[in-house]
Amino acid sequence: MIKQRPVNYEHNGTKLEGMLVYDTSWQTAMPGVMVCHAWAGRSEFEIGEARTIAEEGYAAFAVDLYGKGVLGKSKDENMKLMTPFMQDRVMLQARLKVALKAFGDQDEVDSKRIAAIGFCFGGLCALDMARSGADVLAVASFHGLFTPPGNTTGNRIKAKVLALHGNDDPMVPHAQVMAFADEMTAAGADWQIHMYGKTMHAFTNPEANDPAFGTVYNETADRRSWQSLDNLLEEIF
Repeated sequence: MIKQRPVNYEHNGTKLEGMLVYDTSWQTAMPGVMVCHAWAGRSEFEIGEARTIAEEGYAAFAVDLYGKGVLGKSKDENMKLMTPFMQDRVMLQARLKVALKAFGDQDEVDSKRIAAIGFCFGGLCALDMARSGADVLAVASFHGLFTPPGNTTGNRIKAKVLALHGNDDPMVPHAQVMAFADEMTAAGADWQIHMYGKTMHAFTNPEANDPAFGTVYNETADRRSWQSLDNLLEEIF
């Protein structure tokens, strides 16, 4: 049976609430997958993805980065929530590490076998965990932002890196994709970039249907990208 329960933690005075999801039939600590949320905050979408991961035999943790109960309801609100973290990547990386510790401290989780994934802004979060040397075995970014943080130049990346990217994503120009590949190579990472043709931003979100903004669901890219994640998790766990 799949069960979920809230996990409370705190960073710099901000009270946060992640959601742990796991299969109760397991009798030992499970490999874990952190799920980093998109720019709106930790929503039912991320919890749903965590449930899918739990059904595959891993413990999953839908991370909260904004604060307990904080969820944007419009593009403007989402941007206001995300911008402070984009402007202070050191703070973002510190908050991610607090979330990682909260996840690893749960009895159901094998803290030595954790991966991190994320969607949109959350994809950038997962990549920053690898860049900053967080104790994860691998990270996967789904239609994530590739903007480097500026404080990790020269770091060696130990985690395996998987970037799942729509070729027609207007938020990540082709030049940024190539720059990201160069960054990963310079850091000595074991990296992959999977690009999907005729695919825009937010391709894993069934509710994304705004071509003018560049966010459109793509069932084929969604299915193919998840298969790539499954392959990575099988490889590391």
